[in-house]
Amino acid sequence: MFLPDYVLECINALERSGFAAYAVGGCVRDACLGLTPQDYDLCTSALPEQTEAVFSDRRLILAGKKHGTVGVVTGAGVVEITTFRTEGDYADNRHPGWVKFVPDIESDLARRDFTVNAMAYSPYRGFADPFGGRADLESRTLRAVGCADARFREDSLRILRGLRFSVKYRLTVEDETLKAMFDLAHLMENLARERVFDELCKLLLLADARDLLRFVPILAAVIPELKPMIGFDQRSPYHAYDLFTHTAQVTGSLPAQLPLRWAGLLHDTGKIATFTIDENGRGHFYGHASVSAEIADRVLRRLKAPNQLREQVCFLIGKHMTPLAPDKKLLRRRIAQYGMENVLLLFQIQQSDFGGKGTHDSEENHWFQRIDTLLQAIQEEDSCLSLKDLAVNGRDLMALGYSGREIGEKLQQLLELVIDEAVPNAKDALLNAAKKESI
Repeated sequence: MFLPDYVLECINALERSGFAAYAVGGCVRDACLGLTPQDYDLCTSALPEQTEAVFSDRRLILAGKKHGTVGVVTGAGVVEITTFRTEGDYADNRHPGWVKFVPDIESDLARRDFTVNAMAYSPYRGFADPFGGRADLESRTLRAVGCADARFREDSLRILRGLRFSVKYRLTVEDETLKAMFDLAHLMENLARERVFDELCKLLLLADARDLLRFVPILAAVIPELKPMIGFDQRSPYHAYDLFTHTAQVTGSLPAQLPLRWAGLLHDTGKIATFTIDENGRGHFYGHASVSAEIADRVLRRLKAPNQLREQVCFLIGKHMTPLAPDKKLLRRRIAQYGMENVLLLFQIQQSDFGGKGTHDSEENHWFQRIDTLLQAIQEEDSCLSLKDLAVNGRDLMALGYSGREIGEKLQQLLELVIDEAVPNAKDALLNAAKKESI
């Protein structure tokens, strides 16, 4: 395994002082997969005080010292070095009741979540893989270390982490591990919402429709609003799928951007509450966009999502039924109302929403192609779509005799004339238009 110089320096320093030292966990897993690790964690037989002594000439981070971790600041970043340890008594499914330092690498690896993360490498001592992680990687299997039930009871966040590893590395979850994930998903209620939100974001950026469908019982354990959508018959000739299958298709087809993926996941949560059936047996969901936006707001507040993300997601959901049409003037008005970024995101949502129905419609595809072409043209034109882009300002209108509120009202009228291409965004033309309408 290749180790960068700054990591080798830390291992060499510990080994020269008589302590075993290994690169461990994710960096070893990624190296086995032929990937370049993003960071490197080390484990060692040295006690925290001994690690401090070995690196007494370096700047250290000691926030995790009581749990055995000493951060060594290097020119390439912080290397976390943790004493071999074992843990026990996870009364709250989150934190170990005690931490005990142990002398051997095998005992340390036994406390880890999955076999693919329970591997270690030392240029001095070789490869440590007591639970068959490398074989599991070769067979594309995700398996808990030891008893799966015990691992997820220790820290139920491992359930969501397992989903992420399965999706990211295309690993099939081993049967007993998967059963324990499903059976113990309710334990995630004990987790800090911030930890759940962070894992869900990582998962959503990676998942496709198949991933969301196979893991929806676990997702519904942390977002209960998804549960009634599973298998829900929309009773619509325009939908080939049940409600959550449609949702999975939409979410998985969107670009991997958090506002889009969260909006896709929650955009139809309001359909259950607004469902009605007409005399012909067809289902309708009048007003579901605004109800879905309200539900999304509650979900994201509960998960303690950042305000900016929550507001953008709720905007996209609330407007996802507001039509965009292949009409340049209408698109310019929408951009003036919502901003270019939001209109481009809204276009992505609407395109995926139609594509996720499972019913092919070449006319709709052509409709979206025309909108896409017009949006690109508007962007290339660098159009005037807001007051700040207007070639006149309040001082110009004051010189024409406008005052108070009428200045703002007149500027807005002029902007609308420019957006409708009735008047060019040129100072003389706008002042002439203002003079004419003020007489």
